[in-house]
Amino acid sequence: MSADGKPIQVWELPVLETDPCLNEWANRFRQHYCLDTEIDDLRDGTELSRSEYLIQLVFPDKTSPPGPAVRSGDFAELLISDYVEYRLGFWVPRSKYAEKASRNESVKGVDILGFKLVERGKELPMDTLLTFEVKAQLAGGKYQNRLQTAIDDSAKDYLRAAYTLNATKRRLLTAKNQEGAAVVRRFQNIADRPYVFTSGAAAVLSDESYDEIALQTTSAATHTNAATLELLVVRGTQLMNLVHALYEKAANEA
Repeated sequence: MSADGKPIQVWELPVLETDPCLNEWANRFRQHYCLDTEIDDLRDGTELSRSEYLIQLVFPDKTSPPGPAVRSGDFAELLISDYVEYRLGFWVPRSKYAEKASRNESVKGVDILGFKLVERGKELPMDTLLTFEVKAQLAGGKYQNRLQTAIDDSAKDYLRAAYTLNATKRRLLTAKNQEGAAVVRRFQNIADRPYVFTSGAAAVLSDESYDEIALQTTSAATHTNAATLELLVVRGTQLMNLVHALYEKAANEA
């Protein structure tokens, strides 16, 4: 429970870098950065193998800053995207990772957008837009108030969602996904086409950084959408090792 009385869900991620499910996960993970159907055309002219192309030009760097931090942040966002999509039932576009100007940077804007229509093809007041902000601390060390930071960033999402909605629709149109672009379009004018706006804030933490007492000091009292705000913590053992193993498998199995 947070300091202002909001429940904080805590989920455990029991996956290790040797887990058999990592192969399938790595395959899906890779598609967010570079579709298997496009990798050969993209690496053409580089004289790099598929694995080398992904490691050197696409995936955030394993050791040189800020690459490890970007790896950590991307992993956390994609993990929570899966939660939003498969647990909460929203559609979550994820094309932004393939459009980075630099592999060692995070994409600006709302971390995660989730869309839910009551009935496809209609605009109904109970259609829902969910924005989720995600922060990570995977390498250990004293807990650094990552959930509070996610809450504070989430409080700004109502104002900056318009920019991320526009960028998301542009990516979908570029990919000739007219159906997806139409879903995004439905949520671009809440004044004239009302819908439900909900918020979420998540922290993905290594067990070494997880601090239950410190988490209980978190507050969402001043959040602009506190009534619908969901608070989530995901914890796991040696998560940075898991992240590096996931990127390595994603590259080597391309």
